Amino acid sequence: MRGAILATAAAIAGTAMADVAHMRRHGHDSFHKHRALEADASCGCTTEVVTVWGSPTLVPISTPTPSTVTSESVTTLHSTSTSTVTVVATPSVPATPKVTLPTPAITTFPSTGVYTIPATTLTVTDSTTVCGATTTQLPSGTHTFGGVTTVVEYSTTVVCPYATVEPSGSTVTSVIKTTTYVCPSAGTYTIAPTTTYVPTETVVVYPTPATITPGTYTQPEQTVTVTRTDYTYVCPFTGNNQPTSAPAAPSTTAAPATTTAVPSTSSAASSTPAPTGAGAVAGQMGMTYTPYTKEGNCKDKSDVLSEVANLASKGFTHVRVYGTDCNGLEYIGEAARNSGLHMIIGVFITNTGVSGAQDQVTAISQWAQWDLVTLIVVGNEAIQNGYTDAASLAGFISSAKSSFQQSGYTGPVTTTEPINIWQAYGSTLCGACDITGANIHPFFNPDVTADQAGKFVAQEIKVLESICPGKDVINLETGWPHAGNANGKAVPGVAEQATAIKSIAQEAGSKSVFFSYYDDLWKAPGAFDVEQYWGCIDKFD
Repeated sequence: MRGAILATAAAIAGTAMADVAHMRRHGHDSFHKHRALEADASCGCTTEVVTVWGSPTLVPISTPTPSTVTSESVTTLHSTSTSTVTVVATPSVPATPKVTLPTPAITTFPSTGVYTIPATTLTVTDSTTVCGATTTQLPSGTHTFGGVTTVVEYSTTVVCPYATVEPSGSTVTSVIKTTTYVCPSAGTYTIAPTTTYVPTETVVVYPTPATITPGTYTQPEQTVTVTRTDYTYVCPFTGNNQPTSAPAAPSTTAAPATTTAVPSTSSAASSTPAPTGAGAVAGQMGMTYTPYTKEGNCKDKSDVLSEVANLASKGFTHVRVYGTDCNGLEYIGEAARNSGLHMIIGVFITNTGVSGAQDQVTAISQWAQWDLVTLIVVGNEAIQNGYTDAASLAGFISSAKSSFQQSGYTGPVTTTEPINIWQAYGSTLCGACDITGANIHPFFNPDVTADQAGKFVAQEIKVLESICPGKDVINLETGWPHAGNANGKAVPGVAEQATAIKSIAQEAGSKSVFFSYYDDLWKAPGAFDVEQYWGCIDKFD
């Protein structure tokens, strides 16, 4: 067992036994009871660029006539075949007319306050490739990202449209260009990436190619509460025909950023400070939220909006959502945007296994409000609950991540399991996960008292860091029950919950998501009769 002062092999074994008890009581499946290269190929791409303003430059959807270009080798990023080359492309630029199309509106604001962006409706008669826009958050440092990554098995030529920016007077304009590159031999080639240095954590906007098909598009009226003047807001169009990704060759993908980090307590979308008053708990990153009433029905939108706003007022920077039911993405997403929160979203796996969760992957990919999302969690204790095996889960994580990336997501993807599952199956899961996600519940170790909860969590994080070397750890579920029966030295209670939560926040709050917003009275009592009593929003002032 892993107590605050125990660090032997026998201690780890004790923790594994505690996690088995955790498995027996942790009925999160109830959350979802409401519904169970060819030569001369053309390839799509996603190029990330730091700053984007202005109107788009357009390219017809038909394949452009290739022109000879000059390329130079720059930096090797990674290799999945016999060789890897990064190419800076000299493009051919077709002369095309500029017309108004439903590219996302990009807005910055000179000061904080509440702003209304008016509605716009456009009708498109011809299919056209244009610059879309999306955002991503980068930690401090140098980052190489974007571009077109293509894997070829023999010498071949590729012709690619890609999105970039070019000077336009005193500003820059997003444009679509094409490039031709001769791949001299088998290997992995990255064409026209972007490299940038950011001194501090920064939200960047970058253009991406998108195909606009004929139809009517509406950008609805948006009311935005601005909490930071250095944050860029992207307002997409909706309509009977949605912009789609530019056509892609089967082996071509967008090159990801070369850095990955755990979501930070320093939110790029929120300037709300952590509470510091008497009795307040400081240092917390996130909290879990489920949109259910005490009877297990779906909450009204108004309740979700007000409760998530309250979560933000407590100094949190992230809200964790387990799945997509009860309009969770839409309602909680709207609340998060209004409140300046980031989201950790989930694909929940039940007893239907990974195949039964595919519809959630599709729903998330279509929702695609990636500027809100810092992490996607595929599965919550799915192995521990016996709903899937490690190999199947790893494969599903990789498949889901590919779907998310194709719809514009560039952030990390992981799963979450208790530490005993990571110890047993880390060799299988680590390769599929960008960071190590775990649910760490001190209460289920009978040798841990409430005041030792934080030290226990910190110690478990250190053990997890050794399982997937070089990858950060995030504690995706942690807390202490305020009612129920004792588990040895672990005693539930209102005072004990306050003590435990303060301890966890002090020792590991910047890497922890607290469980949960309200009591889950719709659940079965579970082990030690504590399953319904983890609500702790009142412990944060």
